[in-house]
Amino acid sequence: MGRAAPDRLRPLADRMRPRSLDEVFGQGQLLAAGKPLRLALEGGQLHSMILWGPPGTGKTTLARLVARRADADFLALSAVLAGVKDVRAAVEQAKATRASSGRATVLFLDEVHRFNKAQQDTFLPFLEDGTLTFIGATTENPSFEVVSALLSRARVYVLRPLVPDAIAQLLRTALGDRERGLGELGLAIDDEALVLISQASDGDARRGLNMLEVAADLAADRRITPAVAREVASGGRRRFDKGGEQFYDQISALHKAVRGTDPDAALYWFCRMIDGGCDPLYIARRALRMAVEDIGLADPRAFAIARDAWDTYDRLGSPEGELALATAIVYLACAPKSNAVYVAMGEAMADVEAFGTLDVPLRLRNAPTRLMKDLDYGKGYRYPHDEPEGHARGERYLPEGLPDRRYYRPVPRGLEIKIAEALARLRKS
Repeated sequence: MGRAAPDRLRPLADRMRPRSLDEVFGQGQLLAAGKPLRLALEGGQLHSMILWGPPGTGKTTLARLVARRADADFLALSAVLAGVKDVRAAVEQAKATRASSGRATVLFLDEVHRFNKAQQDTFLPFLEDGTLTFIGATTENPSFEVVSALLSRARVYVLRPLVPDAIAQLLRTALGDRERGLGELGLAIDDEALVLISQASDGDARRGLNMLEVAADLAADRRITPAVAREVASGGRRRFDKGGEQFYDQISALHKAVRGTDPDAALYWFCRMIDGGCDPLYIARRALRMAVEDIGLADPRAFAIARDAWDTYDRLGSPEGELALATAIVYLACAPKSNAVYVAMGEAMADVEAFGTLDVPLRLRNAPTRLMKDLDYGKGYRYPHDEPEGHARGERYLPEGLPDRRYYRPVPRGLEIKIAEALARLRKS
């Protein structure tokens, strides 16, 4: 008998799910010979775990393979749709399975970060007594999204995006697989087209297989050409979660590239965030913060340029206004850097907290009334404009009880070079 034709009602990505660990593409850091998860599975060590990684990296597939390898019953829930009632039903089913066959039960919860603390806590008693082995899948950092009690009972495994070469191998396998893939269609794919789809997949195996399936429908003369690949790959966005860890990782990279005076890297991360759908106004606000925090008085023009870019975007919108933001980002990256005011403010705030409410010296107080004048408010104040160089040499403006301080220490860069010279000259006794 010949091989059965693939079930065309199921998406290609579902049909091509790996049936064994050896069919998994990528994740060598976990599944290669001698790696932690591979060793645990080969040793029959079924244990609770959290699978953390971006979409399309095989979290659900790996959970199924873990259960199959351990000959355990597999129950799957999605935190998007399920609730505590569903968890309790799964627990009762697991108890019945253990009583009737002695088999263990793996409960897989996709999107575990969608469960709140109380919902996550419902698993704990059943992990303790061995009723369930828990496998949670998440695209969010478990440190922030999974309760500590559950984390302490589960090992965290990090799944990485698939590199383009691994995606390309997967696509070629799907094209040649007559049992589950597209092999029966006899399709050929140009190398350039394969590279285009592999790169557009952005590390997501599911996305790559979905694009390949669409490309197969569009292919003329049983050939997937670069033109077809560009058509199915157009409009794809890189991974970005608008508020999750990837968002904060990328804005952190952008800020650090600006601080590190790398305009090329700064522009790259700016474009990555825009491409991912980030609100440009968020970047505009962050750019103004960069100007204040990391450039400061080394180049005061940076404030104005960042503010003007924000205003320009407000007037033009996307995509024209994004060029103004890009201009500001590049300027900030190239500008001389100083965090002298940022550091100085922190030190001054620390003294405010440490020394409490020190009185303002009488000579520095304002005296708008007769009573205040009689109490010597303002007496002895030296008006700097009446002094040489507009500076009251030797005058002290800090309160009594606070030691002399030099919070602001200009850096030897940009305008602060001249500021430092001027302060040094005025401070000479």
